[in-house]
Amino acid sequence: MEDSGMSKTMGGNARGSLTHAQAHIWNHIFSFINSMSLKCALQLGIPDIIHNHGGPMTIGELVSALSVHSGKAHCIFHLMRILVHSGFFEQTSLRVVAEDDREEVGYALNNVSSLLLKDNPLSTRPFALAMLDPTLTDPWHCLGAWFLNDDPTPFSTEHGSLIWEHMGNEPEQNLRFNNAMASDARLVATEVLGSDCKRAFEGLRSLVDVGGGTGTMAKAIAAEFPDLECTVFDLPHVVAGLKGTKNVKYVAGNMFKEIPPADAYLLKIYIIAD
Repeated sequence: MEDSGMSKTMGGNARGSLTHAQAHIWNHIFSFINSMSLKCALQLGIPDIIHNHGGPMTIGELVSALSVHSGKAHCIFHLMRILVHSGFFEQTSLRVVAEDDREEVGYALNNVSSLLLKDNPLSTRPFALAMLDPTLTDPWHCLGAWFLNDDPTPFSTEHGSLIWEHMGNEPEQNLRFNNAMASDARLVATEVLGSDCKRAFEGLRSLVDVGGGTGTMAKAIAAEFPDLECTVFDLPHVVAGLKGTKNVKYVAGNMFKEIPPADAYLLKIYIIAD
C-alpha cells in the first residue's frame, strides 16, 4: 500500500519544514497584533509622551505618564516589546541614578515613530487611525461572504452601501477620512516636489487631481507652479464648501462618469478601491 501524501510530508527532513509551515501560518494569523498595537500606542499618545519627555523613557516613567489602570500597568512592558519588534520605537539602556545606580531599559523615538507625532507637519497619525478604524477594518471579515453574494464590495456587505456613499452620510467619519487622505498627500507632496519628480509638472498649463480630496496635493503643486491651473476633482460631499485659490479650484463629480479636461491628470492608485 502506497504512503499517502500526508505520510510523505511527515517523513524525514519534511518534519522540520512542517513546523516552518505552521510558523508561517501563525505569523499571518496573528499579524493583526502589530497594527492593533500601533493603534493602541496612538490612542494612548505614547509617541508624543516620549517626545515631550525629551528623551528615552523607562517603563516606570511611561506608566506614570500614561495614567493607565493600576491593574494593567504591567502590560505596557509587553506592548512596548511588540512596538520595538515592529520597528516603531528603539530600545536603549538607561542608567538610573539611585542607591544601586542600576541600568534600566529605555524606549526612544526613531524616524518611524517621529512620523506619528501629532505636531509633525508630515504626521501619518490621522491616516493610521482612520485606516485602523472598525469602519474600514470590519469589511475584511466579510471577504468570504462577499465572494458568495452579489454585493459590489466587502464594504457594502458590512455596511449596506459603498464606501463613498457611506462617508457622504456620516459627516464625522467623512472628516476623519478626509484628514487621513490629507495627511498622506502632504507627505507625498513633500517627497515629490522635493525630488526630480517635480520636473514632471514643468510646462503644464492645467492639471486635474482626480480624487484630490480636500486639495492638499494640488495646493502644494500650485504653490510651486503659480502659472499652473490646478483642479481638485472629487465627490460632492468631499469638496462641498471648500474655497479655491488663485490657481486652484474645486469641481464636484464622479471620475467614473466624466473628468474635466486638462493637460495632465494626477491619480493616486488607492482612490479606485472601495
